[in-house]
Amino acid sequence: MPLYRIALLFALLSAAISSAQVHSADYPVRPVRLVAPFPPAGPTDVLARAISVKLSEYWGQQVIVDNRPGAGGNIGTELAARAAPDGYTLVMGTIATHAINESLYVNLPFSPQRDFVPVALAAQTPSLVVVHPSISAKTFGDFVAIAKAKPRGLNYAHAGVGTLGHLAMELLTMHAGIVVTHIPYKGTGPALTDTIGGQTAFMITSALTAAPHVRNGRLRALAVTSVRRSSAWPDIPTVAESGYPNYAAVGWAGVFAPARVPRALPALINADINRALASPDTRERLVAAGSEPASLTDKEFGAFARAETVKWAKVVREAGIKAE
Repeated sequence: MPLYRIALLFALLSAAISSAQVHSADYPVRPVRLVAPFPPAGPTDVLARAISVKLSEYWGQQVIVDNRPGAGGNIGTELAARAAPDGYTLVMGTIATHAINESLYVNLPFSPQRDFVPVALAAQTPSLVVVHPSISAKTFGDFVAIAKAKPRGLNYAHAGVGTLGHLAMELLTMHAGIVVTHIPYKGTGPALTDTIGGQTAFMITSALTAAPHVRNGRLRALAVTSVRRSSAWPDIPTVAESGYPNYAAVGWAGVFAPARVPRALPALINADINRALASPDTRERLVAAGSEPASLTDKEFGAFARAETVKWAKVVREAGIKAE
């Protein structure tokens, strides 16, 4: 290749690198949109707003939470996937949008792996295995023994096919070797109501949702689904320590950017989100909402999301689950 062409290519490459560096160094110079693909006042929205307040403060630019609910989070997530890859549209992705839905939906309109860049894990939300008081089990081991003695004799409620409560229970049956009957509902509210009323025997639901009913005795908590005990429920053992060491099923949410954003931006935004999560007021707000702040680098978050995708794809496949 002639020397002048080599020089020209080098100059163009240098200019592109310089442009990306300047863009990252100046970011942001205008408001940033943070898409929350679930309804207002829900856990994803609460998390998005808690982080947006801090980022607005740090950046001197408003971070606007844009709620775009629907289709299990797919509508808002697709919107973010199609946005310009300039860092001015981010999305608060979840275990559903960026790990489960890829296996659950046949024609998902975006690819969590191809269309997004992981930025920062923000929070994890443990669930509780809760039973109606009519079930004699006082420990998780008791519960497994009852279930084994009566195959399909216990039914459980969940918020809908493919939700975490459903998949977490399917994963549990694989680990514990039990056979139970699932009763799908349209949302956590009616599922919880029927479990409290005794129409269903048990369920796996978020610790925050179950909390008031466990405290007043309408439900009995047998185990928490996280790897470690919940800081909010330190006296409740994990499923893992109850005899199933490889079991974990935890909801999570984190920030993603459209693919092809300037290379330096994910690490830059990650540092500020982790700074926000470390602030006492943000931590207190999230803990009150049932979440536990969690900080990883952008690269670590990417590896985590990929591992979660593989894990839940196996559950969906082996349980034969299809979105309704």
